[in-house]
Amino acid sequence: MELEERVAELERRLAVLEQREGHEHPQVGSEGDFWALEGFKEQLAAAHAADGGVLFTGAVRLPTNERYEWQYGTLTESLLAEDWNRAADSFAALGHPVRLRLLREILGGRRTAAELTELEGLGTTGQIYHHLRLLTAAGWLHTASRGRYEVPPVRVVPLLVALTTALP
Repeated sequence: MELEERVAELERRLAVLEQREGHEHPQVGSEGDFWALEGFKEQLAAAHAADGGVLFTGAVRLPTNERYEWQYGTLTESLLAEDWNRAADSFAALGHPVRLRLLREILGGRRTAAELTELEGLGTTGQIYHHLRLLTAAGWLHTASRGRYEVPPVRVVPLLVALTTALP
C-alpha cells in the first residue's frame, strides 16, 4: 500500500471516529429503554419459551431514499440447534475489505458494474467481478439487470445489524 493510500485510509478512519463521538452504541439501559425487548419478552412468555430468544429490527432509509423496515425474531433453542456451518459462506463473503466496500457503495447508490469498476482501490475489473460473484452466491447481492447489482431488500437490515455488531 502506497503512502498516499495509507494516509487516505487513516483520514477515513478518523472521520468515522469523529462522527461516532457522542453517538456510541448503548450498552445498557434503564427501565423503559428496551421497549422492543420488553414486547419480545412478552411474546416469548406467551409462547412459553423459557430459554428466550433473539430479536433484531430496523427501519432504514438509504442515501438513495429507498426505505426498508424489517424485523426478525427466533427462539434460542432453535438457534442453538441450527447447523451453524450453513452460515460460514455468508460470513466469509463479508470477510474481505473490498467486498464490504462494494456493499457500502451499492447501498449508497452505485449499482452498475461500470460505476463500481471506476472506484479506486478495489483492484482490477476481474477482481471486482470475482468479489461481486462471491457476494451474489452468498445472498448479499443479486443482479437486478445485466451489470446492475442490488442488496436484496430482506438483506439490507441484517447486513447493517452484522456491521453494527462487528464495529467497535
